[in-house]
Amino acid sequence: MHIGPDDLGAIYAPPTDRVIAKQLPRIDRHAANFIGLSPFCVLATAGPDGTVDASPRGGNPGFVRIENETRLLMPDRPGNNRIDSFRNVLSGSGYVQLIFFVPGLDETLRVGGNAKLSADADVLATMIEFGKLPRAVLDIAVREVYFHCGKALMRSKLWSPEARVARSAQPSISEVIHEQTGQGTPESQDAVEARYKTQL
Repeated sequence: MHIGPDDLGAIYAPPTDRVIAKQLPRIDRHAANFIGLSPFCVLATAGPDGTVDASPRGGNPGFVRIENETRLLMPDRPGNNRIDSFRNVLSGSGYVQLIFFVPGLDETLRVGGNAKLSADADVLATMIEFGKLPRAVLDIAVREVYFHCGKALMRSKLWSPEARVARSAQPSISEVIHEQTGQGTPESQDAVEARYKTQL
């Protein structure tokens, strides 16, 4: 049996007033502290056809810069050049969602807002990391900010040492893609990591 819109009320209780009230229209001091501690987030965008892209983004803690309580700047670093997220921003609604993670903390922070893409040389020059300028910057006008409770990460034991998976459990990404596509040369994990160190 598939669930329809009218079935949801019978399955889920309404959210409490507190859950609704925790959504803020700005970055307060607690959200700012969390973003400053975060070395990793997931960026979600939607295209004009309704398809959604979610991609990981990372850097040194605080790599997403807070310009003020309603503006964030996210530098773009070298990747696979598919630029699905940026195509969605430019051709879709432009609305993005970010979920920030901080290693060791089970709570996460969601930030949503309208994004534009910038290649302003003055802005790029202020965001050098790993010895490199970003190629572009995502300029986000913040509309909603709220913390997620830690239950999902607690269930997953994401930060627990006993939950850590040995790297040998999965072939290197190079080996996987070679098998999937028949293209390129399969590289060992050591070779992949050595190459990545020059591409951050």
